[in-house]
Amino acid sequence: MVIEKQPSCDDPIEPALLPVAVALARMQQAVTPVSESKRVPLRESLDHVLAIDIVSPIQVPAYTNSAMDGYAISSVDLPVDDKEVSLKVRGTAWAGKPAEASIKPGEAVRIMTGGMMPEGADTVVIQEHVQVDGEHILIDNTTSAGRNVRQAGEDINTGDVVLTAGTMINPAELGMIASLGIDTVEVKRRLKVAFFSTGDELRTLESHAGKPLGPGEIFDSNRHTLFALLSRLGVELIDFGVVPDTEAATKDAIVKASQAADLVITSGGVSAGQADFVSQSIAELGELTFWKLAMRPGRPLACGVVNNCRFFGLPGNPVAVMVTFYEFVQPTIKAMMGCTTTELQLFKVKAKEAIRKIPGRIEYQRGIIEITDDGDQTVRTTGKQGAGRLSSMCLANCLIVLPADCDGVVPGDMLTVRPFFGLV
Repeated sequence: MVIEKQPSCDDPIEPALLPVAVALARMQQAVTPVSESKRVPLRESLDHVLAIDIVSPIQVPAYTNSAMDGYAISSVDLPVDDKEVSLKVRGTAWAGKPAEASIKPGEAVRIMTGGMMPEGADTVVIQEHVQVDGEHILIDNTTSAGRNVRQAGEDINTGDVVLTAGTMINPAELGMIASLGIDTVEVKRRLKVAFFSTGDELRTLESHAGKPLGPGEIFDSNRHTLFALLSRLGVELIDFGVVPDTEAATKDAIVKASQAADLVITSGGVSAGQADFVSQSIAELGELTFWKLAMRPGRPLACGVVNNCRFFGLPGNPVAVMVTFYEFVQPTIKAMMGCTTTELQLFKVKAKEAIRKIPGRIEYQRGIIEITDDGDQTVRTTGKQGAGRLSSMCLANCLIVLPADCDGVVPGDMLTVRPFFGLV
């Protein structure tokens, strides 16, 4: 008797699986950014998304100033040959104070970095290139006209759009806004994200930390992983804990979470087992956009909408949770926040070792980028790639992205990698 087998995660090619690129495009097209915004003090805007453009009320720099410690001179005094020129020093220009002296040809002013350029000066000779002789200095022709001077407004002019709506406020943006004298900004409200784990076998740290586990029991790690991943995105978290493996409990949690949040994320219960109710519940309560993807790990990934709330049902395996979060959930969250840049970083690195791969699905293998003695970058895997090996994510510093049609890798091949340091 021949067993009639159903499609499974072991199949390299399954016609019913949705390609990752198609799923990503479908998902992005369905996202609607939050519309509500609020005005907050500048420091509270970190990790928020700008709701309106930042327009500069001033020019930066506000005045022409020196970029170096040295001597402000007129470029007409620069020698055109190997001879030296002696200039009389007429005072000092300090940073933060008006220029007290003007100069004529044959004169110089001692100037500090940030000091206002005195009238008549257009060049700064750095102090290391000057020989001091009492009240005079000697200069040569090693400095060109206009060097070491920051012109007023050369960075930003009054009325310039400095940052556009949809920009995530990171440390650099925060400092830029402060440099314009702006102390409050209009930002999109924080996204509300609810999350929970499913599984009768799960035990929480809240109730079982330090206690022995019973037969078949495991600690719930995925909820803590999701907490960490979401915290770095600056969203408002709503933790629904662990939900039992029953249809009624799953539906109840989905409904309550969808009423409280803009986005709901679950882990576990999305496969085809008799105790897996997440995908079925999403379809019955709302709309299931897609479920099975042509990727490894992460084949069972449910995406849908319940009560106008976006929904992601992630797999239960710890590595699959992280991979699907990086590839699908994080870009969706950024798009819902109103962020105009949601793409993740990718670059090419040379393979250090052979990697086995069967064509059919895109694979995300845990990798370690290393720098060789001659300065080149190479990547190798962390070893065995089981989706339950959370320790492999701790060893890795990137994901190796192997295309669906890839049939293996040999040393020296150029591979696409997604570094972890660029993900959040």
